[in-house]
Amino acid sequence: MPRQSIEISEKSGVRYLHFSSAWVQGAMRIQRPYVLELPYTREMMAGLLLRDPPWPRQALLIGLGAGSLAKFVYHHLPATEITAIEIDPQVVLVARLHFRLPDDPLRLRIVIADGAEYMLRGGSSYDYILVDGFDRHARAGVLDTLPFYQACRARLSSGGLVAINLLGRERGFAASVDRITRAFGGRSLAFPSCDSGNTIVFATAGDPVDLCFADLAERARQCKRETGLNLLPTVARLQKAHGLPGGRLVL
Repeated sequence: MPRQSIEISEKSGVRYLHFSSAWVQGAMRIQRPYVLELPYTREMMAGLLLRDPPWPRQALLIGLGAGSLAKFVYHHLPATEITAIEIDPQVVLVARLHFRLPDDPLRLRIVIADGAEYMLRGGSSYDYILVDGFDRHARAGVLDTLPFYQACRARLSSGGLVAINLLGRERGFAASVDRITRAFGGRSLAFPSCDSGNTIVFATAGDPVDLCFADLAERARQCKRETGLNLLPTVARLQKAHGLPGGRLVL
Protein backbone atom coordinates (compact mmCIF):
# COMPACT_ATOMS: atom_id res chain seq x y z
CA MET A 1 0.00 0.00 0.00
CA PRO A 2 1.52 3.40 -0.94
CA ARG A 3 2.04 5.84 1.87
CA GLN A 4 -0.72 8.40 2.20
CA SER A 5 -0.53 12.04 3.13
CA ILE A 6 -1.32 12.44 6.83
CA GLU A 7 -2.61 15.75 8.12
CA ILE A 8 -3.17 17.08 11.64
CA SER A 9 -5.66 19.79 12.51
CA GLU A 10 -6.90 21.33 15.76
CA LYS A 11 -10.16 23.02 16.72
CA SER A 12 -11.66 23.93 20.09
CA GLY A 13 -9.11 21.90 22.04
CA VAL A 14 -9.45 18.77 19.89
CA ARG A 15 -6.68 17.43 17.65
CA TYR A 16 -7.76 15.55 14.51
CA LEU A 17 -6.07 13.04 12.22
CA HIS A 18 -6.86 13.08 8.48
CA PHE A 19 -5.66 10.98 5.56
CA SER A 20 -5.43 13.39 2.61
CA SER A 21 -9.01 14.59 3.09
CA ALA A 22 -11.39 16.37 5.42
CA TRP A 23 -12.65 12.99 6.63
CA VAL A 24 -11.62 12.49 10.27
CA GLN A 25 -9.65 9.30 10.96
CA GLY A 26 -9.14 9.95 14.65
CA ALA A 27 -9.39 12.61 17.35
CA MET A 28 -8.04 13.46 20.79
CA ARG A 29 -9.12 16.12 23.26
CA ILE A 30 -5.74 17.56 24.13
CA GLN A 31 -6.47 18.01 27.84
CA ARG A 32 -7.96 14.48 28.11
CA PRO A 33 -5.88 12.25 25.84
CA TYR A 34 -7.27 8.93 27.11
CA VAL A 35 -10.94 9.85 26.69
CA LEU A 36 -12.76 8.50 23.62
CA GLU A 37 -13.62 11.70 21.78
CA LEU A 38 -15.51 10.33 18.77
CA PRO A 39 -18.92 8.74 19.44
CA TYR A 40 -18.28 5.64 17.37
CA THR A 41 -15.13 4.79 19.33
CA ARG A 42 -17.16 4.88 22.54
CA GLU A 43 -19.67 2.53 20.96
CA MET A 44 -16.92 0.10 19.94
CA MET A 45 -16.13 -0.39 23.63
CA ALA A 46 -19.69 -1.54 24.40
CA GLY A 47 -18.35 -5.09 24.49
CA LEU A 48 -17.41 -4.28 28.10
CA LEU A 49 -21.12 -4.51 28.88
CA LEU A 50 -21.48 -7.96 27.33
CA ARG A 51 -18.81 -9.94 29.19
CA ASP A 52 -17.85 -10.28 32.84
CA PRO A 53 -14.52 -8.90 34.07
CA PRO A 54 -11.67 -9.59 33.95
CA TRP A 55 -12.29 -9.27 30.23
CA PRO A 56 -10.70 -8.92 27.76
CA ARG A 57 -7.32 -10.44 28.51
CA GLN A 58 -6.18 -10.15 24.89
CA ALA A 59 -7.40 -7.37 22.59
CA LEU A 60 -6.65 -7.02 18.89
CA LEU A 61 -7.10 -3.79 16.96
CA ILE A 62 -7.23 -3.84 13.17
CA GLY A 63 -6.33 -0.26 12.23
CA LEU A 64 -4.60 2.12 14.63
CA GLY A 65 -5.55 5.61 13.45
CA ALA A 66 -4.91 8.14 16.20
CA GLY A 67 -4.70 5.31 18.72
CA SER A 68 -7.88 6.24 20.60
CA LEU A 69 -9.06 2.69 21.28
CA ALA A 70 -5.56 1.46 22.07
CA LYS A 71 -5.06 4.29 24.58
CA PHE A 72 -8.41 3.74 26.25
CA VAL A 73 -7.78 0.04 26.74
CA TYR A 74 -4.19 0.68 27.87
CA HIS A 75 -5.24 3.29 30.44
CA HIS A 76 -8.47 1.79 31.79
CA LEU A 77 -7.92 -1.97 31.44
CA PRO A 78 -4.44 -2.54 32.86
CA ALA A 79 -4.73 -6.34 32.78
CA THR A 80 -5.36 -6.35 29.01
CA GLU A 81 -2.59 -7.05 26.53
CA ILE A 82 -3.09 -5.16 23.27
CA THR A 83 -1.98 -5.95 19.74
CA ALA A 84 -2.58 -3.30 17.07
CA ILE A 85 -2.19 -4.06 13.37
CA GLU A 86 -1.42 -1.02 11.21
CA ILE A 87 -0.43 -1.11 7.57
CA ASP A 88 1.29 2.29 7.44
CA PRO A 89 4.30 2.93 9.72
CA GLN A 90 3.72 6.67 9.30
CA VAL A 91 0.45 6.33 11.21
CA VAL A 92 2.24 4.78 14.18
CA LEU A 93 4.80 7.60 14.22
CA VAL A 94 2.09 10.27 14.08
CA ALA A 95 0.09 8.55 16.84
CA ARG A 96 3.15 8.59 19.09
CA LEU A 97 4.22 12.17 18.29
CA HIS A 98 0.84 13.90 18.21
CA PHE A 99 -1.72 11.67 19.97
CA ARG A 100 0.10 10.39 23.06
CA LEU A 101 0.19 6.73 22.03
CA PRO A 102 2.14 4.89 24.78
CA ASP A 103 5.44 3.21 23.96
CA ASP A 104 5.14 0.03 26.01
CA PRO A 105 5.80 -3.08 23.90
CA LEU A 106 5.11 -5.38 26.86
CA ARG A 107 1.44 -4.35 26.93
CA LEU A 108 0.91 -2.59 23.60
CA ARG A 109 2.43 -4.42 20.64
CA ILE A 110 2.32 -2.66 17.27
CA VAL A 111 2.57 -4.86 14.19
CA ILE A 112 3.15 -3.23 10.80
CA ALA A 113 1.14 -5.46 8.50
CA ASP A 114 -1.92 -5.72 6.31
CA GLY A 115 -4.81 -6.42 8.68
CA ALA A 116 -6.57 -8.84 6.35
CA GLU A 117 -3.42 -10.84 5.67
CA TYR A 118 -2.64 -10.95 9.40
CA MET A 119 -6.05 -12.42 10.17
CA LEU A 120 -6.19 -14.82 7.25
CA ARG A 121 -2.90 -16.52 8.03
CA GLY A 122 -4.18 -17.63 11.45
CA GLY A 123 -2.44 -17.64 14.78
CA SER A 124 -3.27 -16.45 18.30
CA SER A 125 -6.83 -16.08 19.54
CA TYR A 126 -8.24 -12.93 21.11
CA ASP A 127 -11.04 -11.99 23.48
CA TYR A 128 -11.87 -8.70 21.76
CA ILE A 129 -11.25 -7.90 18.10
CA LEU A 130 -11.91 -4.29 17.10
CA VAL A 131 -12.04 -3.71 13.34
CA ASP A 132 -11.68 -0.06 12.31
CA GLY A 133 -9.61 0.07 9.15
CA PHE A 134 -10.24 2.36 6.16
CA ASP A 135 -8.22 4.05 3.45
CA ARG A 136 -8.28 7.78 2.70
CA HIS A 137 -11.41 7.27 0.58
CA ALA A 138 -13.27 5.68 3.53
CA ARG A 139 -13.12 2.23 1.92
CA ALA A 140 -12.61 -0.90 4.02
CA GLY A 141 -11.59 -3.07 1.05
CA VAL A 142 -10.63 -6.62 2.04
CA LEU A 143 -11.59 -5.84 5.64
CA ASP A 144 -15.22 -6.01 4.52
CA THR A 145 -15.29 -9.46 2.92
CA LEU A 146 -16.70 -12.82 3.97
CA PRO A 147 -13.26 -14.52 4.21
CA PHE A 148 -12.01 -11.73 6.49
CA TYR A 149 -15.03 -11.99 8.79
CA GLN A 150 -14.65 -15.77 8.84
CA ALA A 151 -11.01 -15.29 9.83
CA CYS A 152 -12.13 -13.00 12.67
CA ARG A 153 -14.47 -15.71 13.88
CA ALA A 154 -11.67 -18.29 13.78
CA ARG A 155 -9.40 -16.03 15.86
CA LEU A 156 -11.87 -15.45 18.71
CA SER A 157 -11.46 -17.13 22.08
CA SER A 158 -14.41 -19.00 23.62
CA GLY A 159 -15.56 -15.77 25.25
CA GLY A 160 -14.52 -13.62 22.33
CA LEU A 161 -16.39 -10.75 20.71
CA VAL A 162 -15.71 -8.79 17.56
CA ALA A 163 -16.77 -5.15 17.07
CA ILE A 164 -16.78 -3.86 13.50
CA ASN A 165 -17.11 -0.21 12.50
CA LEU A 166 -19.31 0.34 9.46
CA LEU A 167 -19.56 3.87 8.14
CA GLY A 168 -23.34 4.15 8.19
CA ARG A 169 -26.49 2.88 6.62
CA GLU A 170 -25.61 3.89 3.08
CA ARG A 171 -24.63 2.07 -0.10
CA GLY A 172 -23.20 -1.35 0.69
CA PHE A 173 -24.25 -1.32 4.35
CA ALA A 174 -26.80 -4.13 4.05
CA ALA A 175 -24.30 -6.31 2.15
CA SER A 176 -21.70 -5.74 4.89
CA VAL A 177 -24.14 -6.76 7.62
CA ASP A 178 -25.13 -9.83 5.59
CA ARG A 179 -21.49 -10.92 5.27
CA ILE A 180 -20.98 -10.57 9.02
CA THR A 181 -24.20 -12.48 9.72
CA ARG A 182 -23.14 -15.31 7.43
CA ALA A 183 -19.65 -15.49 8.90
CA PHE A 184 -20.98 -15.75 12.46
CA GLY A 185 -23.95 -18.02 11.80
CA GLY A 186 -26.48 -15.34 12.62
CA ARG A 187 -24.91 -14.42 15.96
CA SER A 188 -24.44 -10.74 15.25
CA LEU A 189 -26.22 -7.50 16.06
CA ALA A 190 -25.97 -4.10 14.37
CA PHE A 191 -26.26 -1.43 17.02
CA PRO A 192 -28.33 1.64 16.05
CA SER A 193 -26.24 4.31 14.35
CA CYS A 194 -24.51 6.63 16.81
CA ASP A 195 -24.31 10.43 16.56
CA SER A 196 -21.48 10.32 14.01
CA GLY A 197 -23.54 8.11 11.67
CA ASN A 198 -21.28 5.09 12.17
CA THR A 199 -22.85 1.73 12.92
CA ILE A 200 -21.05 -0.80 15.11
CA VAL A 201 -21.79 -4.47 14.59
CA PHE A 202 -21.03 -6.95 17.37
CA ALA A 203 -20.67 -10.67 16.75
CA THR A 204 -19.57 -13.81 18.58
CA ALA A 205 -19.24 -17.51 17.93
CA GLY A 206 -18.47 -18.90 21.39
CA ASP A 207 -20.03 -18.42 24.82
CA PRO A 208 -23.52 -16.93 24.53
CA VAL A 209 -24.43 -13.38 25.48
CA ASP A 210 -27.77 -13.24 27.30
CA LEU A 211 -28.46 -10.10 29.33
CA CYS A 212 -31.63 -8.32 30.37
CA PHE A 213 -32.01 -4.58 29.91
CA ALA A 214 -31.71 -3.89 33.63
CA ASP A 215 -28.37 -5.74 33.75
CA LEU A 216 -27.09 -3.85 30.70
CA ALA A 217 -28.03 -0.53 32.30
CA GLU A 218 -26.35 -1.45 35.58
CA ARG A 219 -23.21 -2.57 33.76
CA ALA A 220 -23.21 0.75 31.89
CA ARG A 221 -23.42 2.64 35.18
CA GLN A 222 -20.56 0.57 36.60
CA CYS A 223 -18.49 1.18 33.47
CA LYS A 224 -19.06 4.92 33.80
CA ARG A 225 -17.97 4.88 37.44
CA GLU A 226 -14.81 2.91 36.69
CA THR A 227 -13.68 4.40 33.37
CA GLY A 228 -15.70 7.55 32.75
CA LEU A 229 -17.13 5.96 29.61
CA ASN A 230 -20.88 6.63 29.44
CA LEU A 231 -22.65 3.86 27.53
CA LEU A 232 -26.10 4.50 29.01
CA PRO A 233 -27.22 6.34 25.83
CA THR A 234 -26.09 3.31 23.82
CA VAL A 235 -28.17 0.97 25.98
CA ALA A 236 -31.20 3.24 25.65
CA ARG A 237 -30.88 3.45 21.86
CA LEU A 238 -30.38 -0.29 21.65
CA GLN A 239 -33.54 -0.98 23.61
CA LYS A 240 -35.54 1.49 21.53
CA ALA A 241 -34.25 0.32 18.15
CA HIS A 242 -34.36 -3.43 18.69
CA GLY A 243 -37.00 -3.67 21.38
CA LEU A 244 -34.82 -6.30 23.07
CA PRO A 245 -37.34 -9.15 22.64
CA GLY A 246 -38.23 -10.55 26.01
CA GLY A 247 -36.33 -7.64 27.50
CA ARG A 248 -33.02 -9.38 26.75
CA LEU A 249 -30.03 -8.95 24.48
CA VAL A 250 -29.07 -12.37 23.13
CA LEU A 251 -26.10 -13.21 20.91
